[in-house]
Amino acid sequence: MATTHKTIKEKETEAFPKMKEVFHFKNAMAAPRLKKVVVNSGTGTQMKKDKNKNDAIADRLAKITGQKGALRGAKQSISSFKIRQGDPVGIVVTLRGKRMYAFIEKLVNVALPRTKDFRGINRTAVDNIGNLTIGIKEHTIFPETADEDIRDVFGMSITLVSTAKNKKEGTTFFEILGVPFKKGEEKKK
Repeated sequence: MATTHKTIKEKETEAFPKMKEVFHFKNAMAAPRLKKVVVNSGTGTQMKKDKNKNDAIADRLAKITGQKGALRGAKQSISSFKIRQGDPVGIVVTLRGKRMYAFIEKLVNVALPRTKDFRGINRTAVDNIGNLTIGIKEHTIFPETADEDIRDVFGMSITLVSTAKNKKEGTTFFEILGVPFKKGEEKKK
């Protein structure tokens, strides 16, 4: 018997009936939904040493996410870091729609299981307004990265932005979507 694999979008539509009893939603529009995914990677002072560093990181992020990233500048000058206001310090990619769902599928089903010593995501990664932020140390967990790119490994943060109103709603919603949380870490207060 073959089991059918449900996509993230299908799981999202099934979230309302599952969450209805717990949170007493009267309308399907009250249930949490995914709004966007934001992928950030800071290049910092590395770009001062190598001018092509930002281009290399932007190219790899474009391969991973399927969308070109935007270069972000420093908001203020900091003399001890030798950064002037407007200097490029990071790259951000905002995903919505089909690309967002495809990226989350890849993240949950392919990339996170490939992470070294992965035991699950902490429940504390969900903030008080129901968004999930995951820090990734090496971009090489994604299948788009070739083995010859190993010399310049960079990290990134991935934020899944939802319409959840609080931490409990957000955590339950991401569990329904299939985000692998750590086991045995239910309620510690």
